[in-house]
Amino acid sequence: MIRHATNHRGRDFFVGDLHGEYDLLMAQLSRVAFDQRVDRLFSVGDLIDRGPASLSCLRLSCQPWFHGVRGNHEMLAHDALFVDGAGMALWRINGGAWALDKSLDEVRRVLEAALQHLPYAREVRVGERRIGMVHAEPPADWSGIEECDRHALVWGRERIRRGDTTPVTGIDAVVVGHTIVEAPRVLGNVHYLDTGAFLTGRLTLVEARELLPG
Repeated sequence: MIRHATNHRGRDFFVGDLHGEYDLLMAQLSRVAFDQRVDRLFSVGDLIDRGPASLSCLRLSCQPWFHGVRGNHEMLAHDALFVDGAGMALWRINGGAWALDKSLDEVRRVLEAALQHLPYAREVRVGERRIGMVHAEPPADWSGIEECDRHALVWGRERIRRGDTTPVTGIDAVVVGHTIVEAPRVLGNVHYLDTGAFLTGRLTLVEARELLPG
């Protein structure tokens, strides 16, 4: 996990799953007059697949103002390109077919560089409070984030399937993506931001202070 101190110079924003929708992201950042010199953007992962500009979104990971976590689609790509070539079929049916139109060597290079900047979790301090971020499912107690099941962090859906409103302890708020919701949804203190940009054209961008009560 990577921890971030309070941003005293600018604003912090959280964004839902990009899935290759680079132009939608740029439009949203323009709408809020995002300043790359002082503002920070925190991404819940799934930068790639399904949309038209996966490589452009993946390259954002190396920008100093962009702070993402790895999603299940980054892991599908990793397994297909670095672990087992048999994983290519699984990645392809889950939106990875775009890579077949690129140089796979280039895709490997960009993905390898991106994953160095995509931990499983981040924690952002906002004044005296803290916001956690994972791709899919946080642990019940945030203090166990370093030891918890990493598979659940990128694939889990139990909380939203159950409609579980039990707050995650040890943290003020948690931001996730992974499961498409019609509009941003809150269960306890867990905020679901994936509004299916590649399907709906709606990419959710929220300022950090709006996620905290009071």
